[in-house]
Amino acid sequence: MGKTGSPRRGSMQFWPRKRSRHSFVRVRSWTNTKDAKPLGFIAYKAGMTHIMAVDNRAKSATKGEKIALPVTIFDCPPMFVYAVSLYKKGARGAKKVGQVFASEIPKDTKKSLSKLLSLPNAASGSLEGVEFDYLRLLVVSNPSKTSTGAKKAKVTELAIGGSKDDQLSYAKENLGKEIKTSDVFADGALVDVHAVTKGKGFQGTTKRYGTPLKHHKSEKGQRGIGNLGAWTPKRVDYRVAQPGKMGYHQRTEYNKQILKSGENPEEVNSKSGLHKYGAVKNTYVLIKGGVAGPRKAPVLLTAAIRPRPKAANVFKGALEVTYISQ
Repeated sequence: MGKTGSPRRGSMQFWPRKRSRHSFVRVRSWTNTKDAKPLGFIAYKAGMTHIMAVDNRAKSATKGEKIALPVTIFDCPPMFVYAVSLYKKGARGAKKVGQVFASEIPKDTKKSLSKLLSLPNAASGSLEGVEFDYLRLLVVSNPSKTSTGAKKAKVTELAIGGSKDDQLSYAKENLGKEIKTSDVFADGALVDVHAVTKGKGFQGTTKRYGTPLKHHKSEKGQRGIGNLGAWTPKRVDYRVAQPGKMGYHQRTEYNKQILKSGENPEEVNSKSGLHKYGAVKNTYVLIKGGVAGPRKAPVLLTAAIRPRPKAANVFKGALEVTYISQ
């Protein structure tokens, strides 16, 4: 008789399985593009709906026909560039060699920033004559223009594409100005979505790891594991499925496609607003499929770091959207 076996329960892809320290994500790696523009944008998840679009895949069985697609709606208020940081690479990593703040910051934005960090009284530093390897834009979101009810803005650093000279020129031109989503992404572009997943609280092993139910005559409950492991070694292995907090993890979904973006939010708003969100008030972005995180949560959209243009489920360029369900 063959030896019976069972696959382990629960993915070991992410370890340790712990909650995110912050409600907003942190990005450590960026792709590189030829165009000098920011490689990310802060958006707010508003909900989901479906659209009708003309299929433009060359080898699709429904080529040229209208198909239904699920989409996630994002509310994208403009970001404000309040500072620029210059970095120099070294043997022990990158070191900041300069930072320049905007000379004029709007009153509402300055009030939000003052709650998060200490701002200088006047513009400090200079972008001229500093040797650097790359630079980052320091941007702040504007949740007051959304229906989230959030009072605390989100601050992050965004990479810029292009050469060093192009990056410097873009930083000089846009320091102290607002950036819209149309300045960063085009319709049909592939993006990576960085988000913090929904928090599920304290859960048992069956829901947390998918362990099977025990026999109906088993003692001490059915929704638990049979034992904690062998007698030797005399400890509980970290791979053993045990109850604990579930969800609220930082996750990245790769190669999500922007199907449509528009300046008129009435194209996606219903009469009563989106369920558990309200009305979209800014530029909206429709991304194919679902996205991690609850409604009203901030997410970071970044340029795809490992795009798959030949994937069968990726449409070639922007789709012709004919209908948006409300």
